[in-house]
This record gives sequence, C-alpha cells and structure tokens, in this order.
Amino acid sequence: MEDGDVIEHKAYARIGLLGNPSDVYFGRTISFSLANFWASVKLEPSQDLIIQPHPSHDLVRFNSIDHLVNRLQNEGYYGGVRLLMALCKIFYRYCKDNEIELNGGNFTLSYDTNIPRQTGLSGSSAIVCAALSCLLDFYKVRHLVKVDVRPNLILDAEKELGIVAGLQDRVAQVYGGLVYMDFRKEYMDKWGYGVYVPMDSSLLPPLYLIYAENPSDSGKVHSTVRKRWLDGDEFIISTMNKVADIALEGRDALLAKNYSKLVALMNKNFDLRRVMFGDDALGSMNIEMVEVARRVGAASKFTGSGGAVVAFCPDGPSQVKLLENACKKAGFAIQKAIVAPSFLRDLDL
Repeated sequence: MEDGDVIEHKAYARIGLLGNPSDVYFGRTISFSLANFWASVKLEPSQDLIIQPHPSHDLVRFNSIDHLVNRLQNEGYYGGVRLLMALCKIFYRYCKDNEIELNGGNFTLSYDTNIPRQTGLSGSSAIVCAALSCLLDFYKVRHLVKVDVRPNLILDAEKELGIVAGLQDRVAQVYGGLVYMDFRKEYMDKWGYGVYVPMDSSLLPPLYLIYAENPSDSGKVHSTVRKRWLDGDEFIISTMNKVADIALEGRDALLAKNYSKLVALMNKNFDLRRVMFGDDALGSMNIEMVEVARRVGAASKFTGSGGAVVAFCPDGPSQVKLLENACKKAGFAIQKAIVAPSFLRDLDL
C-alpha cells in the first residue's frame, strides 16, 4: 500500500504443513502463510540510502557488558539490518544481470516484526520478503521480476549471510495462502525453481500452533542428514522420498477433506524426520511439544526445523480444550492458526 511516497509491505510467518524438510532434497511440500505473526518493512524516499536499525532487534547500546553478553546468548548476533542489506545487494545484482533498469533515487528502509524468535516460523525470510515487495514497488519493476523467481531472491539474500534453508518458506511467504510445491529435480535444473500451485485454504481443518516462548535454537537441524544425502546414503534418500510423498498424499487428502488421513500423514511426517535426524538434533523441548499434543490424541509435527509445532485435533472442541490445558501445564504457548490469504495482484501473476 502506498501513502504519498511511503511504501509499506507485510510478509507473514509460515507453517510447513506436510512434506518438510524435503524441499531441500528435490521433494514436495504443502505450506501456508500464518496471519498470527508478520514482519513489516517501510520504504521512504530519502537523500541518502539508509538502512534503519530496529530499536530492539538491532541493539548496539547496552547498559553493561553483562547485558551485552546475555543479549547475545539469548538472541544471537541477528537483527534485521544485515537481512535488508543482503537483499539490496541480491536485488541489485539480479536486476543488473537481467538488464532491468533501476531508476528512482535513494530511500530509507526500516522494519518491524512480531514473529517469535527461533520458533522455526521463518522470521528472517519474512523481513526479506516484505522488503523485496517494497523494492519492486519503489523501482516499479514488479511486472519484470517473476513471482516464481522471488523466493529464490529471498533465499539468496539469506544464503549471503550463511543461513541454511530451502525454498518452501519463501514460496509460502511470496504467494500467501495455502500452496502445494513440487521441487522435483528436472524442474529445478531447468528453471531454477519448482512448480507452485495455490490451493483453497478453506480445505484446511482448524489447526493450532504450539511454540515455546523461550526456545532453544532451531537452526542446527539439517546438519548430518544433508551430508549423508549428498553422499548417497540409501536410507536417507529413501526416507526423504517418503517424506516428499506425504505432501502428494496430503494434497489428495485435503482436496477430499479426508481429515483422518491428514492425521496419519502429519504424524508420519514427524516420525520419519525423527528417524533421520535423531533426537539429539531435534532437541528435547521440540520433541516434548510434539508429544504433548499426541498425548491428548492430536496429530502434530514441526512447522519448520523445530521451535514450533502445528497440531490438529480431529475430535473437535473438547480435544482442543484438552490440548490447551496440556500446553499450559507444559509451559508452551498455543493459539489457533489463522491462514493469511494470498495477496498477489494481477500484475504479479
């Protein structure tokens, strides 16, 4: 939306519903954008190009060395300034390589986010995604940068910073709504991106998000599995293919509104992940989040690589109540997952 010369965009958190983490392994996934949490980026024309630090996420002033060290232990060196800088570089390079002219002078970029940290809800890519929308509008090149390519630009900006991830999250955030994604190797090799098919989000039953308010880090999960997959480990390759098949079966189940099948697929998705990654890599708190839901008969799995869980209560409101109580007792936050609709315009498509 534009107010005079000010451009502001939001990008939402996302939930990987089925098939993750096979997106990094030429697999298939189903994800949706989550309206409960978002990042917003504001662009205002200015004399110099300025990337504005966030008052709390990019802290550079502390009241003691103790405060500084505590902060780094809990929050890492993260902040959003580096994300915005990396995106500007990737965007500029992409436009240059594709002979897209950038006219329009300088700007100031600032951001805000309420996506809980380290919950595997794609907080950093939401900031990059919202910023990309601002740049597309500021330079009036939205029609020149294909929607299919945009998730790659977001991922490339994160890769600049050493963030290890796949395309799934960025696709969900660029498209909005519920999306089925196929990353099979022949598409990826030919186009550099997968086949992305928006689905009707009303096909989803009520889903719940469970997360830890003080999570342990969610970023160390892909480690040995990635190496074993690259080394041709048959167990990892065949198990990862099963994970990808879950998204395919899940699409059919959703289209048929076969929710008992959805329960089985969600649980199987997590169980296959657990068998590949092992409990140490998944982390005891993350496993406990899944178990809390399962103990009351709900289906549950990670939304991403840990830090948060998506749960489905097939028995309805009475089971939801049990789940809420169980989460409260275990010290986890729970809320109903709200799907953010697709916000792509005709110009984008």
